[in-house]
Amino acid sequence: MTTAWILVIGALFALAVLLYVAMRNRRDRADVDEAIRTLRSIDIEAFRNLVDPGEEAFLRRNLPPKKFREIKRQRARASITYVWCAGRAAALFASVGQAAQRSSDPRMAASGAQISESAMRLRLYAVQTCFRLLRGALLPNTENVSPPSLIHQYERTAETLLQLGRLRRGQSV
Repeated sequence: MTTAWILVIGALFALAVLLYVAMRNRRDRADVDEAIRTLRSIDIEAFRNLVDPGEEAFLRRNLPPKKFREIKRQRARASITYVWCAGRAAALFASVGQAAQRSSDPRMAASGAQISESAMRLRLYAVQTCFRLLRGALLPNTENVSPPSLIHQYERTAETLLQLGRLRRGQSV
């Protein structure tokens, strides 16, 4: 009799775990509109200005060394925040892409595959750029290396995501 009760309790526990996972996945399901809002919330032009080597050269020429190092550290910290947000956004974009890949519409599925690939590259570039910016914050006398690959990848991912949004709206109309 005790064995039967243990099996019933085990089965109920397994059912509870399955329900929890199913509900969490439903709640975490990415929405294209939410991803587009996240995309637009990141000011890529401000980030581009923060990492512009010409801007850094101007500051280096016109500020005393101590003030320049202080400003460079502040700019590096702000840049790292932008990159961190872009990395988090890339994770959201990847989940949107994976959801779109399951679509029965071949154009949406192809767009989803592009978004997933692009989001993965964006995430990798974000990690690489974070290390470079961290080096710049810790060693402010070193030259800043502009992360054009991150900016280019962000813009490429953004365009693909917006294209998916247009496809989805065209379908639902």
